[in-house]
Amino acid sequence: MYQFSGKLKTFSLALILLGAIGIAFSFWSAPKTVEQAKDIIAKQASHGDSHGTSHGEVKKEAHKIDGNDHHNSDDKHHSDTENAHGDHHDSAHDEHVFHQLKNKPWSALYVSLFFFLGISLLVLAFYAAQRVAQSGWSVVLFRVMEAITANLVPTSIIMLFVVFAAVMHWNHMFPWMEPGTFDPTSEKYDAIVDGKSWWMNVPGWAIRSVVYLLLWNVYRWMIRKNSIKEDTANDGGKTFKFNYNSSVVFIFIFMITESMMSWDWIMGLDPHWFSTLFGWYVLASLLVSALTVIAFVTIYLRSKGALPSVNDSHIHDLAKFMFGFSVFWTYLWFAQFMLIWYADIPEETTYFVARFNEYKLPFLAMVGMNFAFPILLLLNSDFKSIPWFVIIGGLVILAGHYVDVFVMVMPATVGAQWSFGIPELSSLLFFLGIFIYATFSSFAKASPIPKGNPFLEESEHFHYYNIEHRGESSDHH
Repeated sequence: MYQFSGKLKTFSLALILLGAIGIAFSFWSAPKTVEQAKDIIAKQASHGDSHGTSHGEVKKEAHKIDGNDHHNSDDKHHSDTENAHGDHHDSAHDEHVFHQLKNKPWSALYVSLFFFLGISLLVLAFYAAQRVAQSGWSVVLFRVMEAITANLVPTSIIMLFVVFAAVMHWNHMFPWMEPGTFDPTSEKYDAIVDGKSWWMNVPGWAIRSVVYLLLWNVYRWMIRKNSIKEDTANDGGKTFKFNYNSSVVFIFIFMITESMMSWDWIMGLDPHWFSTLFGWYVLASLLVSALTVIAFVTIYLRSKGALPSVNDSHIHDLAKFMFGFSVFWTYLWFAQFMLIWYADIPEETTYFVARFNEYKLPFLAMVGMNFAFPILLLLNSDFKSIPWFVIIGGLVILAGHYVDVFVMVMPATVGAQWSFGIPELSSLLFFLGIFIYATFSSFAKASPIPKGNPFLEESEHFHYYNIEHRGESSDHH
C-alpha cells in the first residue's frame, strides 16, 4: 500500500494556505467604489499597464474614466444636451471599469477552478471510456485515475459557491444576470439576450449547474466504491458488469452535460456570441490536460515504487494520447476560428476581435504551446517512452491549456484590465494544493492494483507483448 508522505502532505497544505492568503488579499485589495477604480487606473496611467499597452493608451483610458477629457472641458460650443450625454457616458464607463476591476479576483479564481475541475472531470470520463472499451493496457492505471477524480469533490463544492455568488450578484462575471437585461422598459434591456431567455435565465442556469455537479459526483462515488469492491468480489463478474453498465450510462450523460456546461459556464460569459463547435473545443482542451495529468501522476508514483506493474509502454501510450488529442484540439481551434473569420458575421467575429486586440500575446502563445511544441516534441515515437521528455512536453501543454481557459474567461469578465499577478498565481497554488492532497490521499486508501479486474494480466504483460511482437517483426524482416 502507498503511504501519503508527510512531506508531500505538508507541501500540499502549504500551497493551499499560501494560495488562500493570496486570494483573500486579492479580494481585499479589489476596488470597493468607483472612486477607488479611478485611482487604480490613474496609477496604471503613470506606470503603463502590464500587458504591452502603451503609456499613451493607458493615459487615454485614465482620461476617459476620470471624465476630464480636455475636449469636453474646454469646448464651450457643446450644448447642454451633449454635455449631459457625455456625463452619462463617462459615468457608465466608470461603472463598467469598476465592475471589471472588481471581477479580477473572481475571474482569477474561476479560471483555475474551471481548469482543475475540468481536468478531474475529463479524467473521470477517460476512465469511464476505458471501462466501456474494456481496454487491457490501461487497467494498471485505474487506481491512478480514480485517485485524480477525488479532486472532483472539493472543486465541485467550490463551484457551487461560485454559482451561488453569481446568482446573488456578488460578482458581475455573467453580464446577462444584470438586473434589467430582460426588461423591455429598462435602459439595460438586451434584446439579443432576451431572445435566448428560454435557456439563459437564472433559475435554469443555477439548477443545471447543480445537476451537472451532482451527476458527475454520483458516478464518481459509485464507480470508486465498486471498483474497490471488485478486488474481492466473488460474484461471477456481476460487480464488473455493473461497473461496465454504469460507465456506459455515464459516458452518455457526460457527452450531454459537458456541452451544456461549456455553454453555461464559459460561453455564458459572452452572451451575444455562439459557436456550435464550442462544447467540443472545451472538451478537447480539458482532455489533453487530463491525459497529461494522468501521465504526471503515474510517472511520480512509479518513481516511488507504488506502481510496479507500470512500464515504459504504458507511459508511451499515455504520451500517444497526449500527442493525438493535441492534434485534435488544433483541428477544432482552427475549424472554429477559420469558419468564423471567413463568414465575417459581426456577432461571431467580436469574440476573436476582443481576444486578438487586448490578449494578442497569450492568444498567439497559447496556439504555439498547445500545437507546435507538443507536436515537435512528441512526434518521435522513442521520445514518448522517456519520462522526462513527457514531463517537459506535459508542462508546456498544461501551461498552454491554462492560458486557453484564461483567454476564454478574462476578455469577457475583466476586458482590458487583465494581468497575471497575485490573484492568478494564488488561485493556481490554491487549487494545485487541493489537487495534490485529494489525489494522493485517495490513492493511499486503496490497493494500487485493481486485482479483481479480468483484464489485469493483459495490462501487466502489455510491455512483454510489445517486445515479443517487435522481435517477431524483426525476425520476419
